[in-house]
Amino acid sequence: MPALPISILETCLYVDDLPASREFYSRLFEFPEIAGDEHFCVFQVRDGQLLLLFLKGDSSSNAETADGDIPVHGSQGAGHLGFAIPTEQLAAWEERLALQHVPVESHVVWPKGGTSLYFRDPSGNLLEVLTPGVWPSY
Repeated sequence: MPALPISILETCLYVDDLPASREFYSRLFEFPEIAGDEHFCVFQVRDGQLLLLFLKGDSSSNAETADGDIPVHGSQGAGHLGFAIPTEQLAAWEERLALQHVPVESHVVWPKGGTSLYFRDPSGNLLEVLTPGVWPSY
């Protein structure tokens, strides 16, 4: 059977403090918020790419909507999300993180030449900006 075309549309992280996380992602990444309420928010990362933040515990039961139920989902512990950046923007990201008082937890230069900067959001989720050369496909 041939592979069917597919891509990732939504990525979700679970946060302890939704207002603090909203502010963090808006300020650091300048993502526009396109939906949300007191339980979740949705950021437009790029065309066709969404980042959803849910308040931890608020997705522990089915969410009933007028259009149908959204099944239970959630996770325990820190999540991880990596953002692709061009190599020439690495120094600008290091500066941006420093100016916004976001400590870089680790700086890794990979064998194929890619670089990863690791840092955390207010809920402890591990975020990464990575340049080409980290993975065989990137």
